Amino acid sequence: MMGLLRGVARTAVVAGTATAVSNRVSRRQAGRWAQQDQPVQATMQAEPPAAAEPAAPAAPSMDDKLAQLKELASLKDSGILSEAEFEAQKQKILGT
Repeated sequence: MMGLLRGVARTAVVAGTATAVSNRVSRRQAGRWAQQDQPVQATMQAEPPAAAEPAAPAAPSMDDKLAQLKELASLKDSGILSEAEFEAQKQKILGT
């Protein structure tokens, strides 16, 4: 019974991670298409920004963080990550 439950849980983690990655790729591609659809003339008429600062990367959403944590937990459970590696990556994801 435990083996079946563990298999179902692992499948749920993999499916959740795949969904999160798929959604992120879709959003990124939609953004690229939106940029390509803008008229070239509008970009030529705009003044170039004076010493523009690089944009800060967008903070990952809670769903993205949860998916990453679940993936880390599955890697730790399968023996790929040690406890120390797991804790270090978890702190990096949570930003603490």
